[in-house]
Amino acid sequence: MLNRYVDRGIIKWNAFDALVGYSSMLEEMRYRLGKKEKPILSDDVYEQLNRDLTLAWQNHQEVEIRYYHDGYARFTFGTIRKLDFTNREVILSTYERLKAEDIIGLTVL
Repeated sequence: MLNRYVDRGIIKWNAFDALVGYSSMLEEMRYRLGKKEKPILSDDVYEQLNRDLTLAWQNHQEVEIRYYHDGYARFTFGTIRKLDFTNREVILSTYERLKAEDIIGLTVL
């Protein structure tokens, strides 16, 4: 007698996802528990960020911007198209708008 094992793939794990919404609730809980407070930057760091932003904008250099959004530090890349002083925003070449107060780090590439 020939015994062939046939793997059922992901179907065998369906029993653990029997409760409706359980996995989405766990994912949401992990997201909420991973949130951090916005870092407090000193005046020197703000001045250095301002200087680096202005130089990168004038020289059309590509930058990596680290910013705070919804409890997490995120990264984005691009060249600075415009510094909007009225709305306190930085507009990147990808048409992404970042609030100036959310920026926590900048690296000129």
